[in-house]
Amino acid sequence: MSHSVSGSGGLLGLLATAILPVVAITPCAAIAQSPAVVVGKVTAETGMALNGADVAIDGTQLRATTDDRGEFRLAGVPAGTVELRARRLGFRPDALRIDIPPSGTETVSFMLTVAAQDLQPVFVRGQSIKYTGRLAGYYERLERRMSGVFITREQIEREHPRTLNQLLQRTPGITTLRMRDGSIGVRMRDRTCSPLVWLDGSALPTGSVDLDTFEPSTLEGIELYLGSTGAPPRYSWSRDLSNCGTILLWTRGSDTDVPHQSINSPTEIEAMVASLSVFTADQVDRKVALDSAKPLDIPYPPSLFAAHTRGNVVAEFVVDAQGRVEPGTLGIISSSHPLFADAVRRAVAAAVFSPALKAGKPVRQLVHQPFEFTAAR
Repeated sequence: MSHSVSGSGGLLGLLATAILPVVAITPCAAIAQSPAVVVGKVTAETGMALNGADVAIDGTQLRATTDDRGEFRLAGVPAGTVELRARRLGFRPDALRIDIPPSGTETVSFMLTVAAQDLQPVFVRGQSIKYTGRLAGYYERLERRMSGVFITREQIEREHPRTLNQLLQRTPGITTLRMRDGSIGVRMRDRTCSPLVWLDGSALPTGSVDLDTFEPSTLEGIELYLGSTGAPPRYSWSRDLSNCGTILLWTRGSDTDVPHQSINSPTEIEAMVASLSVFTADQVDRKVALDSAKPLDIPYPPSLFAAHTRGNVVAEFVVDAQGRVEPGTLGIISSSHPLFADAVRRAVAAAVFSPALKAGKPVRQLVHQPFEFTAAR
């Protein structure tokens, strides 16, 4: 019996010895860590974002191309010290060494200097604009700014408020409050009555209008008139009601948004230059020049002119042997505003140039053309 018990205890002990190492190791198993991510931005020496810059990590297949905000993202970056390189045709490349942790996000930035400027800047000076369309009155008042408070699309996008209530709270003379029914109302200059609210020129029902029903991202602009005077006559038809103030809301639409443009990628253009099917300015005997008899006609974007907004654009395109912009090659290297970029695209696509010459023959040339917009005051 004793032997039997002893034998049984020996067997259990042997089993325990065999199992214990497994139990002990399991809690200490390595926990997998997410690979690191590198995000960043590439800008020109002027501070403007560079679109289409190539960013890569030496010794790996990891690479990315910057978007129209100059931003990029590289995922799955190995831990350790790596060399990150940024380059863009027409700019001097740059590199930096960074230490990558086993996981997390590293943020970097590059500033590239211009290697060679092909053409002199084209200056677009807005003198006066005859506004048309549903927003004509809004643009005219925004340009003059004789009375009222204006909140533009640029301000809305810059501040990125979650609600209209949040946006208006930052305006002097405006108070927002929660009504009994849970809606958000507005009062102007400590008045106890509700202002008149108009949406795209149509009056909304009098009384409190719930501000949170309007998404800030859908608005092109806002006009605020804090008293009975100053509001355009059309929108102050009742002196008793307009004494409480007037709010004009203008929505975005197809007449305010920039259409999407599809273009060749910078990599494809770089490949054409490398194959010598397209030349750069330093490879030709005579550079491309804009036909002086047919100057560029670039309209100043109405909303930006009205807001006295200045801007810069650098366009990239190939001028063919006939002096026309080659389809599919027109792109924007950098732009201070999408509407400026759109105006340049439309004008350059129809422009006429004197083609480049090499060995006496017209050839295709890659062009970097800067534009400067100045709104006269």
